[in-house]
Amino acid sequence: MQFHSPFDVVAWHGNYVPYKYDMAKFNVINSVSFDHVDPSIFTVLTCPSQTPGVAIADFVIFPPRWSVQENTFRPPYYHRNCMSEFMGLIKGTYEAKSGGFTPGCAQLHSMMTPHGPDAKCFDKASNGELLPEKIAVGTLAFMFESSLSMRVTQWAQEHPGLDKDYYQCWEPLESHFDPDWKPEEKKKSTA
Repeated sequence: MQFHSPFDVVAWHGNYVPYKYDMAKFNVINSVSFDHVDPSIFTVLTCPSQTPGVAIADFVIFPPRWSVQENTFRPPYYHRNCMSEFMGLIKGTYEAKSGGFTPGCAQLHSMMTPHGPDAKCFDKASNGELLPEKIAVGTLAFMFESSLSMRVTQWAQEHPGLDKDYYQCWEPLESHFDPDWKPEEKKKSTA
């Protein structure tokens, strides 16, 4: 536990001050057709860099929302980014990691580190019926995404809550890649 806060000050000087924002008032945007959308659509605040399209940091939340995409894999897809992702769970259960990622926990995926849903989430999403579903009810997860590298402190590396077996959530995943697969050709109409 850390015993200090940005609010532990006598006064603020300059343009930067702490601010409280009710995340329940954030208007969620989501895909209503197909595919899992990039998490940047959940950006609440951004700190742009001098390079257009590149943020020093984005603050993103994953509040309750409807999931209605058709013919697709709905959870966050497996990916690696040119950004570092630091994600935390404030309350509830995050849909892509049902076990081990509990409120108060955080995870860091550094630049170009592959990551995605755990095996249990993959199986459920791959075999379940794609009906409209309200997800993340009672949950609030957040993410800081940055074009800069993040460093894990010694305090975090030595914390007794560190999950040294985190990588094992992907070990049960089986390969479904078929190098010989080709899409079916559409039959030409003779009309």
